[in-house]
Amino acid sequence: MSNVNGKPVARGVPGAHGQGPGGHGRGSGDFVFDMWSLGRQPGSFRDETRTARAPEGFGSGLVLVPADADVTLDLRFEAVSEGVLVTGSAVAPLTGECARCLDPLTSTVEVSIQELYRYLPDPGEDEADDEDRFLDGDRLDLEPAFRDAVVLALPLSPLCREDCPGLCAECGVRLAEAGPGHGHGEGTDPRWGPLRQLDVSDRVED
Repeated sequence: MSNVNGKPVARGVPGAHGQGPGGHGRGSGDFVFDMWSLGRQPGSFRDETRTARAPEGFGSGLVLVPADADVTLDLRFEAVSEGVLVTGSAVAPLTGECARCLDPLTSTVEVSIQELYRYLPDPGEDEADDEDRFLDGDRLDLEPAFRDAVVLALPLSPLCREDCPGLCAECGVRLAEAGPGHGHGEGTDPRWGPLRQLDVSDRVED
């Protein structure tokens, strides 16, 4: 093993930091990686850490990853006989609102990535109809795999804090601010007024 810019890389793999022909840096195709340096030699690999800009905001329900937010990618690309195996992690910021009190919230999500990008489809196989991912020449587009991993990891009911008490069902005040003594006495919904005048002790005799 040797080091390039402080990152461990496989010895004998030129341009192991991803800046071979067609390479690029932050600001253009942040989720696209150039695999030219691996040379399609099974066993060769390289590690790369990159800060990418999140694609157009995506999420689920009450929470999303903001567009252009910084996403930290810590990845290993390894050449195997079928293609390139990508393993690693991604950390992205989240914004949204609490499912209980509707206050704005910020958080982060960390996901694991393990995807095989194949060189070519098998004879007679249609790329568009297969769930497998493929390289585009020497270029590997990680964005679809990143999107899938993050969307699956997003909470369905995000909370500003685990013990958020939510809102008062009658007046809508935040219970965290109102305190444990908050209440509305024995007030009754006026729509139930006529029922209070009924004498349930009366019985109809035969």
